[in-house]
Amino acid sequence: MAGRGHITLVTGGARSGKSALAERLVARHAMPRLYLATAEARDGEMGERILQHQRSRGDGWQTIETPVDLAATLRATDGQGVRLVDCLTLWLANMQGSADIGALIVTLRQQSCPVVLVTNELGQGIVPANALARRFRDDHGRMNQAVAEVADQVWMAVSGLPLRLKPLREDPDEPV
Repeated sequence: MAGRGHITLVTGGARSGKSALAERLVARHAMPRLYLATAEARDGEMGERILQHQRSRGDGWQTIETPVDLAATLRATDGQGVRLVDCLTLWLANMQGSADIGALIVTLRQQSCPVVLVTNELGQGIVPANALARRFRDDHGRMNQAVAEVADQVWMAVSGLPLRLKPLREDPDEPV
């Protein structure tokens, strides 16, 4: 496949339907489907969540666990099909302050096959009470902005409904 791969970002709150929306967007591509999983089953409840995600996806997916080295996994899997990264929020948390967002953006720009990335929308709630949580929220917001900028499409899931944010139907900088 020549040229740059299509990059899609899907955001939304907890249980908003963002993963299901991302899976629907992946299904539009007539190529093998790879699920790049950033979650780790560190306790029974998280293990159950992972199993539920796997069951809801059904067959036809190759799962690759990549809790920390996401950019390298994207490079290694380019050309093998459409990739679904679920999710950037967990990847950022797994990196514990050492995430190289710049390297991720460079890697996304170099992809030849499509990538759909899932992330959470964290900045709509109250300001966290401690400095570590505020730093994570701020880093996460900057990461989402950087990925949205390079993305060809950005979607938001709200109450199970898809809202397309990019490409814009109207330019907010254009005079009226």
